[in-house]
Amino acid sequence: MFLTASLGGCDSTPHSVRISTAEMLRRAQATLRQDSLRADSIAQAGGQLPGAILPDNRIVAFYGNPLHKAMGILGQYPKEEMLRRLQQQTAAWQQADTIPVRPALHMTAVIAQRDSGADGKYRLPLPDTTIRRVINWGREHNALVFLDVQVGLSDLQHELPPLAPYLQLPFVHLGIDPEFSMKSGRRPGTEVGEFDAQDINYARQFLARLVSENHLPPKVLVVHRFRQDMVTNYQNIKLDPRVQIVMHMDGWGTPHIKRSSYRKFIKREPVEYAGFKIFYRNDRKGTSRLMTPEEVSALSPTPLYIQYQ
Repeated sequence: MFLTASLGGCDSTPHSVRISTAEMLRRAQATLRQDSLRADSIAQAGGQLPGAILPDNRIVAFYGNPLHKAMGILGQYPKEEMLRRLQQQTAAWQQADTIPVRPALHMTAVIAQRDSGADGKYRLPLPDTTIRRVINWGREHNALVFLDVQVGLSDLQHELPPLAPYLQLPFVHLGIDPEFSMKSGRRPGTEVGEFDAQDINYARQFLARLVSENHLPPKVLVVHRFRQDMVTNYQNIKLDPRVQIVMHMDGWGTPHIKRSSYRKFIKREPVEYAGFKIFYRNDRKGTSRLMTPEEVSALSPTPLYIQYQ
């Protein structure tokens, strides 16, 4: 296949040049390489690209799914009540610390399933109408939106491309959940899954390409983690200022257990930025209680992504 481009010569008669699709691809790849070189230079100099959210802001997100009340607070309450509670929670964080707070809605867009489905991949993408609905909530209320992916027996190479039209929006970001990445071939929920550095690097490259091609501000990539074996070869995860990687401590329990997990899986194996999760229900089991914003912000390193489920 060839495309024809008209060029004006010295006289008034235009002439045509045939450009092959292979040549167009070569030029596009060269442009992306130049973008990567510039990004690498910025990273080596310790700088930030324009529009970067972290580290000058803290994100406070509500997690869940509007179609499933049990998955988290995002779907537990009607829209207006949920947004009112999010406003209250972000206000509490703003009082606890001087870092500016950005509200966010973190929605599971691809959900691991107990049933195999027609293709045997044990995952179900949300309808476009549902994804667009939550994105519109974010747009209307000046909130970031995260699309979270649980691949089941699929992989990121198949599950991320369909989300590209949404991720091209400057306020839409990505989360990936190793817990439901079943490289063993077993059904999700029967054991804890994993992502390797190669998987996380693929997600990073995917987002970086969207940033370069669409002239977007940097994307945030949230990686859930509550066990060491959920993320393998973390030291091989590569950084790129077009993508801000958050390792997110996703476990529940008493404040003592949560602090211990944070030290083991986030502080001892740092990547770039840190996150911390609060479970409104599970963290209150027995005689336990929720950690306060003041307690969480005092952790080292300071979590810059906070998620409530």
